[in-house]
Amino acid sequence: MDLFEYNRQQNMKKESPLASRLRPRTIEEFCGQEHIVGEGRLLYRAIKADRISSIIFYGPPGTGKTTLARVIANSTKSEFTQLNATTSGVKDIKEVVESAKDRFGMTGKRTILFIDEIHRFNKSQQDSLLPYVEDGTIILIGATTENPYFEVNKALVSRSIIFELKPLSKENIKTIIKRGISDEERGMGIYNGSITEDALDFIADVSNGDARTALNAIELAILTTPKNDEGKIIIDLDIAQECIQKRVLNYDKDGDNHYDTISAFIKSMRGSDPDASLYYLAKMLYAGEDPKFIARRVVICASEDVGNADPHALQVAVSAFQAVNLIGMPESRIILAQAVTYIACAPKSNASYLGIDMALEDVKNIQIKTIPPYLKDAHYSGAKDLGHTGYKYAHDYEGHYVKQQYLPDELVGKVYYEPTDNGVEKRIKEALKRLRGQGLE
Repeated sequence: MDLFEYNRQQNMKKESPLASRLRPRTIEEFCGQEHIVGEGRLLYRAIKADRISSIIFYGPPGTGKTTLARVIANSTKSEFTQLNATTSGVKDIKEVVESAKDRFGMTGKRTILFIDEIHRFNKSQQDSLLPYVEDGTIILIGATTENPYFEVNKALVSRSIIFELKPLSKENIKTIIKRGISDEERGMGIYNGSITEDALDFIADVSNGDARTALNAIELAILTTPKNDEGKIIIDLDIAQECIQKRVLNYDKDGDNHYDTISAFIKSMRGSDPDASLYYLAKMLYAGEDPKFIARRVVICASEDVGNADPHALQVAVSAFQAVNLIGMPESRIILAQAVTYIACAPKSNASYLGIDMALEDVKNIQIKTIPPYLKDAHYSGAKDLGHTGYKYAHDYEGHYVKQQYLPDELVGKVYYEPTDNGVEKRIKEALKRLRGQGLE
């Protein structure tokens, strides 16, 4: 390293954002994630003993994935090398591997390779890591905001310990904020700042468990707020609200949180909770989700979970989908809210859904020789010669019903549709009971 590079690094340390300067250097300084780094936990013991194996850290932004990698770097006797998947390729991996082989051959020192955003590596790039993780040439530490079971090579996942990091608690964020304000060496302590309790609560709340967001807000507040007559900087609620204009949402339209949110949305409608349904609808709209995608899910729920307990639910949902296509945002939020609350409050039945799935299973698994001949098409010359006769036209009989076998011989007596006692379906159930039981002639 020459003098210019040294000076550059020193200046970077001084000028880098507060969130970067304040990164914990040891496991004792780390705040939060007690379920994996609490004293006595597996990762805590591994770091203290310098016995790290391949690891993948998975969790939302700002929860400490890169910080934990840096803590390991400060604690290990192994060589620590870092790549970022957004800017690196197979060539960079090969260079790290060759250096790791030389280093181990000459000194017996192992190499830890930390790859940030590992899910951004394509399949061939991830595959190129596999042999060297397998033979121990490198110890891999990957960090990802996406579910590794979906986004990372299964072979790499099977050779790594997965640690899921959770959004930091409000108390964790408060602790980090206070540290950022008071730390004179790496924080903002030299500015003589303080924060009111309501401002502290507000920033800790709207940060949504993301320490980086909270520290960025604190840094902006201190650097832009003039001192009072006593020479102090006071961060009050008004200043805090200015520094975070909008609540940060952990929502990636192509990522894991997208699927978690839509799952919670559907389950809330199915569970007849209109309040939760509206919350998840609002979260998706706020994060910029495509309203048409939401509308399609509402249509599916109307049929799958409401069904014939309230046949109007499907009409409402389809109408909402068509209206969303015509109107667009922001007015579509009202249309979606109407449909969502209707479906959440409607009586529920999945009898049709269960029935079609059972019928599909029988189609796949039971060999049916033929359809009853009198149900076959008789509207052509020669149909009678083939025995397509004997069909009883229901409207010719009292009550517009006549008992007749419609199922193939192999399925006689099979019941696919079992109406519930909910809503309109209760009447359907009673009618079917009469028809199936009495067999009106």
